[in-house]
Amino acid sequence: MALQTKKKWAQLRVGLLAIIALVLLSFLIFLLTSSRGLFTTRTQVFTFLDDSAAIADGSPVRLNGINVGRVSKVALSGSDQPNRIVRVTLEIENGFLPSIPTDSQAAIAAENLLGTKYINIKKGKAANAIMAGAELKSLDTREFDDVVQQGYTALNSLDGIFKKLDGVLNQIQVGKGTIGKLLVDETLYNKLVGITTDTNKIVSSLNSNDGTLGKLIHDDALYTDLRGTLARVNSLADTIQKGEGTAGKLLNDPALYNDTRATIGDFRQLLAGLNKGEGDAGKFLKSDEIHSELKSTMGRLDTLLDKINSGQGTLGQLVVNPSLYQSLDATTRETNALLKDFRANPKKFLSIKLGLF
Repeated sequence: MALQTKKKWAQLRVGLLAIIALVLLSFLIFLLTSSRGLFTTRTQVFTFLDDSAAIADGSPVRLNGINVGRVSKVALSGSDQPNRIVRVTLEIENGFLPSIPTDSQAAIAAENLLGTKYINIKKGKAANAIMAGAELKSLDTREFDDVVQQGYTALNSLDGIFKKLDGVLNQIQVGKGTIGKLLVDETLYNKLVGITTDTNKIVSSLNSNDGTLGKLIHDDALYTDLRGTLARVNSLADTIQKGEGTAGKLLNDPALYNDTRATIGDFRQLLAGLNKGEGDAGKFLKSDEIHSELKSTMGRLDTLLDKINSGQGTLGQLVVNPSLYQSLDATTRETNALLKDFRANPKKFLSIKLGLF
């Protein structure tokens, strides 16, 4: 009997512990999931809407964005009056009732276009606060519907943009277009790598003392020479500005400037006279008679050259006939030989004969 009593007592303790654990677990779940405090009391107030906009029971109720309660029931009111079709029961924590004036307005809101909807109470300015069972004025839900519709339109437009962007990315991935070839074509990539390598070589050359540019950057002597050259150029510019030397006088001497200007004027007058046909040069440029004579002379000269090329006349035979050229060449050689022999032995060709009759 003693063993059975101990066994029952042990089973009773296990059952009690299990019941206590379940109660504690339920209490914790209630605290974690319930938006209502354990010792918080709430008061029901009402508002009427034209459309519930899919707001559900248990949705938050906020006062200017601060959570003050929840929606306990959404149902048809049975009225056909505008903006009183749907009756929404709000449970407001008693501690917030004094902060809600009687002229406050309730409206449906959402955290974003796809977020959970809630009732937001816009605080009024009246001196009296609402009481239990009071009715809050509501804003027209059509404005909220317009905003949601605009949001859906924006989302559709954004979806179209994303689809187009996806198509562009697909084209780039397959190597189409300039960007696609730049990303996919290995030849273009190799050229780009080559350009980068050459650029690095140039930069390395500039950083070293090799090459003209490298010496120009790092060689102090070359820098000194360049600075001296610039100093001489500045000195020359100062000399010219002072009117010294030919260039300085040309820039600063009014008399030389006037002479140059007069010379340019005379040259313009000469060109004008040539254009008018004045003087020998002007007549040569403008006279039709001289032009005709010159054209006729060129024609005759062209005819003469044609005859020479065809072998007519002495000059033509001389140019065209090889035998005449050879005979003339042989005669020239014999004449040169005779002159050479005459210079060597003139007595041979000179003889004086005297005779008496």
